[in-house]
Amino acid sequence: MYTSGTEGIQKDFNISSDIVVLLGLTTNLFGLAIGSVILSSLSEVYGRRLVYLVSVTLFALMILPVALAKNIEAVLICRFFAGFFGGAWIASAPGSVTDVTDDEYRALALSCWSLGTMNGPVLGMLSFTMKFNSVSDESTAGPIIGGFVYQYLGWRWINWVVLICSGVSFVLMFFVKETYAPALLRQRARKRQQETGDQRWCIFWNLYVGVVYAVLFLCFVAYPIVFEQLRGWTPGIAGLAYCGIGTGTAVAVSIEPLIRRIIQRHPKDPVTGRPPPEAAVFAVCVGSLMIPIAEFWFAWTARPPVHWICPILAGLPFGFGNGLVFIYATNYLAGSYTVYAASSLSGNSIIRYGLAGVLPLAGNKMYDTLGPEWAGTMLALIEVVLIPIPFIFYKYGHKIRMRSPMIMKGIR
Repeated sequence: MYTSGTEGIQKDFNISSDIVVLLGLTTNLFGLAIGSVILSSLSEVYGRRLVYLVSVTLFALMILPVALAKNIEAVLICRFFAGFFGGAWIASAPGSVTDVTDDEYRALALSCWSLGTMNGPVLGMLSFTMKFNSVSDESTAGPIIGGFVYQYLGWRWINWVVLICSGVSFVLMFFVKETYAPALLRQRARKRQQETGDQRWCIFWNLYVGVVYAVLFLCFVAYPIVFEQLRGWTPGIAGLAYCGIGTGTAVAVSIEPLIRRIIQRHPKDPVTGRPPPEAAVFAVCVGSLMIPIAEFWFAWTARPPVHWICPILAGLPFGFGNGLVFIYATNYLAGSYTVYAASSLSGNSIIRYGLAGVLPLAGNKMYDTLGPEWAGTMLALIEVVLIPIPFIFYKYGHKIRMRSPMIMKGIR
């Protein structure tokens, strides 16, 4: 929602540079990256519920000074700390899902959870009931809500809406029980801390997911340029352009039963008697093909006189591909690391949110210099180059996992 109100922030604080205002997005994502690493580790020492309750309280307290800010410095600093405390949900929430689901239905559970984090453009109001997702103001409230809130109430009210969501989440968290056994943790905490360096084997996996996520966040810069500047739409109506991405993500979630059947048809792991975690990577492979196709489509239909429905429809395969990558990349790490899922996902998060925090800063300059056609083409080509990564993990992931002492202990 923050990017929907950047124009108002510029006017209120007399800021001429678009990049300075976008730093509010960057600092928030950097906070998410750092917080996800630290808080996910704490959740595996002191329990997830305690970390959730403390984090959502401090997150809400950090939103308040943003809404009342008198200068841009206050906005940037407080959004960093809001992101830091919001990081508890980025890595720990999938861990909570893993705690209470078995392997067969993990992807379905993560799909339902991902509605809040990935499908915010269409289902933003669902965040009021998605207690694990209310701390990411860019993804859960969504550009549609943010556009209309800014248009009719001003940018400060965007923060009040986020604060209201946080209050609802705080109340809902009291009904959530602890899912990670503290006794098990106390026995393994020291060993886990010594073994987290084991995540080096998946650096290429994290890099791929990070680039995909960064391009998704770049849409928060690209869509206003295409639909407001080039097509002259108002902020509220321009926010509706995200419906294509949201619908595509919803489709990715809805076909989980079909994907589950395909996963179950893979050869069983002789050790566990279940399909190996790599079985879920085939969905990531499909998503890796859909995303660059959608990028090319969007890039070369962005300008008038091409009808406005064409770039919006490009959001369908883009959202579908992103949904598959996010859900099943998370499922792959959770299935590989099992009880250490939160720690493994924190490493993924720091790369993902680090890249997502930097790339949008270059978005305006890149689109001004190259135009939407070649800017989009460049991003699509980068993702084409990275396509082999999920296919390599699909074929050779089992051998990579067998070299991991942390994963092997989780299996035992």
